[in-house]
Amino acid sequence: MGPTASGKTALAIALAERFPLEIISVDSALVYRGMDIGTAKPDAATLARAPHHLLDIRDPTETYSAAAFRDDALRLMADITARGRVPLLAGGTMLYFRALLKGLDALPRADAATRQSIEADAAARGWPALHAELARVDPPTAARLAPNDSQRIGRALEIFRLTGTPMSALIARAEVELPYRVLQLALTPSDRAVLHRRIAERFDAMLAAGLLDELKTLRRTHALTPDLPAMRAVGYRQAWAYLDGETSLADLRETGIAATRQLAKRQLTWLRSWPDAVVLDCLAGDLEAQAAAKLRAHLQAD
Repeated sequence: MGPTASGKTALAIALAERFPLEIISVDSALVYRGMDIGTAKPDAATLARAPHHLLDIRDPTETYSAAAFRDDALRLMADITARGRVPLLAGGTMLYFRALLKGLDALPRADAATRQSIEADAAARGWPALHAELARVDPPTAARLAPNDSQRIGRALEIFRLTGTPMSALIARAEVELPYRVLQLALTPSDRAVLHRRIAERFDAMLAAGLLDELKTLRRTHALTPDLPAMRAVGYRQAWAYLDGETSLADLRETGIAATRQLAKRQLTWLRSWPDAVVLDCLAGDLEAQAAAKLRAHLQAD
């Protein structure tokens, strides 16, 4: 687990080449086909070295949820362990990790009428106002969401309006232990400024690699709208605004980097209070050796 640009994929691949592991992606954007550059999806050569499960399993017009991820991950974990290998889950979508480890069975399914009402409220008052409303009824959930995180704010308010109970309380009630002994490695930076530099460099590399052309192709080949979950992903949301003429190229770069930094901040907020996490400095020169030692001890304890 770790924030964006912390080196999760590189470390997972390095470990998979040393131990009998199979990688399961834990990323809400990597599930989408055709979204390769803006998600930093591993390229074909990398995937040939270390195949990843749960990449390219949805079209960008489709949705994917924490509950769907949990079902898919549990199925894959059973298959992998049946082959005598060990599942290695790697990614930055912290809600997916939380769903896998503790369960989300108590959360209600989406309700179209309630969601429509929330969307109407947002159109009239703005998402920051709805974030403030969420802070009154569900402070723990609001504290980890940005004021403009429309998808997650909307879902949290939907749950509260449907059940009368905060999402954070329902999640706490739904805790279900996995039938596995789990080692949780959390990659966090000892120097936030270095992580921010990595984020900027990676976003610049995405622009240079053709992020805008990728989005143009997706818009031409799929019936996309900016409110789809896939198009709310960091980078794509800002690129969409640029292609619609709402911002300049300089603004695209600035807002894209800022949004990625905010994502990293939210991921680190999750990790600060994460139970049972073994924290490793993602900037350490011997990160791979440290992680390998922890993994080797974990496997030998079986």
